[in-house]
Amino acid sequence: MRHQSTRSAQEMVEEQIKKWEMRRQLERKQKETWLPPLITISREAGSAGVVLARKLAEELDLDLFDREILNQIAESAEQSEAIIETLDEKGHSFLDDWIASLVSGRDLWPDQYLKVLMKVTGTIGEHGKAVIVGRGACFVLPPARTLRIRVVAPLADRITCWAQDREISQEEARKLVSKEDAERRAFVRKYFHTDTSDPLNYDLLVNLGNLPMNAAVEAVKAAWKNKPVRR
Repeated sequence: MRHQSTRSAQEMVEEQIKKWEMRRQLERKQKETWLPPLITISREAGSAGVVLARKLAEELDLDLFDREILNQIAESAEQSEAIIETLDEKGHSFLDDWIASLVSGRDLWPDQYLKVLMKVTGTIGEHGKAVIVGRGACFVLPPARTLRIRVVAPLADRITCWAQDREISQEEARKLVSKEDAERRAFVRKYFHTDTSDPLNYDLLVNLGNLPMNAAVEAVKAAWKNKPVRR
């Protein structure tokens, strides 16, 4: 699901549901039992993680779900219900069991927002073939099915990136980057009781300060290609 500001979240949800139904019908005809892993992107502010996600989605023909669209869906009862209802009985059962084990295993006490966010993210995961950016997706989806990427870059590079993108001063960008990093850390700590900087939470760490974007894309594609999993 590629985010476009000129279209409403409802329109994008409707389009995505149609795409899932077409894919499901094709899989039934082909009796497909193997799926490519999902890709989640966790990133430092200004590290160009979203750019990497977009390029991966384009080159691998995957659906792209960014933080903004996930938030809009999770905060809308109508849209989240429409997404979750796309699962069949078996998918609902698996998702409910997985979320229950996740909550128990991490000693989580999810509020209404987190409950819906986990169900929406889990539904996307059940359909597969997706790149999901942010919102703790790497902590929600089953690790065996998910290629979990963490994107980092030197602080100076990230500040410069945001200063240029937003046409603001370096000092303003420094404050925004620091604030955004802190908010992302706090979100993951509050809801998932873990640390975004812990490398054991990820399968692959990508430093875009050292790797050019095309090399990073190829590295992730190689990892993605070599992690086939069964539904």
